[in-house]
Amino acid sequence: MSAIGTTTPDTQASPPIKEVVHTQITPSRGWVSLQLNELWKYRELLYFLTWRDVKVRYKQTVLGAAWAIIQPFFTMIVFSLFFGQLAGIEADGGVPYPVATYTALVPWTFFANGLSQSSNSLVSSANLLKKIYFPRLVIPVSSVISGLVDFVLAFIVLMIMMLVYGIVPTINILFLPFFLLLAFTTALGVGLWLSAMNVQFRDVRYTIPFLTQFWLFATPIAYPSSLLDEPWRTIYGINPMAGVVEGFRWALLGTDTSPGPMIFVSLATAITLLVSGAFYFRRMEKTFADVV
Repeated sequence: MSAIGTTTPDTQASPPIKEVVHTQITPSRGWVSLQLNELWKYRELLYFLTWRDVKVRYKQTVLGAAWAIIQPFFTMIVFSLFFGQLAGIEADGGVPYPVATYTALVPWTFFANGLSQSSNSLVSSANLLKKIYFPRLVIPVSSVISGLVDFVLAFIVLMIMMLVYGIVPTINILFLPFFLLLAFTTALGVGLWLSAMNVQFRDVRYTIPFLTQFWLFATPIAYPSSLLDEPWRTIYGINPMAGVVEGFRWALLGTDTSPGPMIFVSLATAITLLVSGAFYFRRMEKTFADVV
């Protein structure tokens, strides 16, 4: 008898085919979202960069952090001599002119330093931008926050001056954090615009000292805003720092002239600068690493 051979199929299962997932990353188009939650995710980096800016600012300087006091104090002396004595300008509410001027210079110095530092922050951090990914918004934000250290030192001197002149803060001092936040918002808003523009156009940095000097005399530091009648005083609030310095005087010195409607105009302008600056910054962010 002959054996009939049968062929059985190979029952060994073939290995499953793995599905390959392709992820394509494309740059954002148009006006991208702000994604502010990234600031919280990278809060440790924000803390590190803030203290880095504080340490680097006065590294290898003879006077160190004393410059935070010297700059506004000597500016107050010059203003008191030329505007207070020679021009005969008086402060509101009978407040001594040096105290009224220094009170305005404390938030102004915080704003001016924050504006200057944030405007050049991306260019000075070029190596960091090219090596790792992180939300670029952290860099200008940390530059402005680092100025709070200088603000505290200058504010302590202001408290001493008020004690010497016998000036007691009123209950209005509770509004002081709001005016400080307004100065922070203004500095960051303008800083976001200029820092993004400075990456593309390096001559922007040469306009910053001129802009700061012009803004100084356009702000009621050496003179009170009460010299203007309504509605011009309210319109003057288009300069956000006008509302800030008058708010500081009202909150600390109890001047008769409150910021009034001017502060709402200043607040609207500051928010507009911040929001528009943040959107422009985010729109240009994708080009920073290639251009810087």
